[in-house]
Amino acid sequence: MAEEKRDYYEVLGLQKGAGESEIKSAYRKMAMKYHPDRNPGDKKAEEKFKEVNEAYSVLSDPEKKEKYDRFGFAGVDPNAQDFGGGFSSQGFGGFEDIFNMFGGFGGFGGDAFGGRAANSPRKGRDIQKNMTISFNEAVFGCKKEIRLTKDVVCDTCHGSGAAPGTSKKKCPTCGGSGQVRTVRSTMFGQMQQVTTCSNCGGTGEINEKPCPDCRGTGRIRKTVNLTVNIPAGVDNDSVIKMSGQGEPGYNGGPNGDFYIVIRVTPSTVFERRGDDLKITVPITFTQAALGDEIMIPGLKDKQACKVPAGTQPGDVTRLRGKGVPNIKTGVPGDLFVEFDLEVPTKLTAAQKELIRQLGEVSNTEGYSKRKKFTDTLKDLFK
Repeated sequence: MAEEKRDYYEVLGLQKGAGESEIKSAYRKMAMKYHPDRNPGDKKAEEKFKEVNEAYSVLSDPEKKEKYDRFGFAGVDPNAQDFGGGFSSQGFGGFEDIFNMFGGFGGFGGDAFGGRAANSPRKGRDIQKNMTISFNEAVFGCKKEIRLTKDVVCDTCHGSGAAPGTSKKKCPTCGGSGQVRTVRSTMFGQMQQVTTCSNCGGTGEINEKPCPDCRGTGRIRKTVNLTVNIPAGVDNDSVIKMSGQGEPGYNGGPNGDFYIVIRVTPSTVFERRGDDLKITVPITFTQAALGDEIMIPGLKDKQACKVPAGTQPGDVTRLRGKGVPNIKTGVPGDLFVEFDLEVPTKLTAAQKELIRQLGEVSNTEGYSKRKKFTDTLKDLFK
């Protein structure tokens, strides 16, 4: 028994009827999570990636989405639909073949329902790669060199696929259209059908003398070095797009793009929360009780930080504008300083005596938590 399909909205983690921006955002997140480049050898992730792409291909198309919202899977499965409400498409090869029979009726022809001819311009494949950088490189920005193995245009034939001094010729079978029209008898009479030319594979051209270096493909596999500009403020899962640095397009189509997914090594000093930073600083009892001004680490240099008198363990103060610059605006976040009161573990006899004297003259008014606790005990044992 075939495994039941999951609802497309469920696949992308969305509620039914989600808008275009929500669908795009959810798809980007899920596609990055299950992309084969990030999960090498993981068959389960590969299946999830296919499932995510199938869901997005339907929900990102307004017409398909409308049909799916109304009829579910039946609305987007040509094998489950009726043509004209009178007969099933089964046995006729689906909707596209039926419209191909009419050879251009209603503006369809061989490119029915948005199908793409083999000789039409197409964008090249996008490439994605992870890059790990240090905390400081993420905060201040940097330039990194990256080696990338990809398809590039063949230098010998300049992408034509034909041997030097030669050129491709128009296919004699289809006359360069890439399509062949045939007439066949059906229960409705003589009908015309448009199919891809088998002689040229739909390209409309014949390559009699392929390029010896690329074997007629017009592209070769090559390792290239690229310089990546990392902007200040990037964080984990930030994506840098290098337009046109993917693989070459087809039939004059644009190159694909190169996406770098950033991974940042954690700092040993700071904890990052978006554009804000946090640092925990140990202070002494004297500093906490009487107050002080201390120097703490900053991103570029040391920062002066006031310890208010009466500071309690876990109290936090904010240094505005001392955090990470925002990747879009450049405006820095804040630095939060948490005070950690450290109690000494080794005391001299003189120090112990002074602390005892302090305890004898101390009153409960200076210890609000202790006073509250003492009062609670008194009420409890009345």
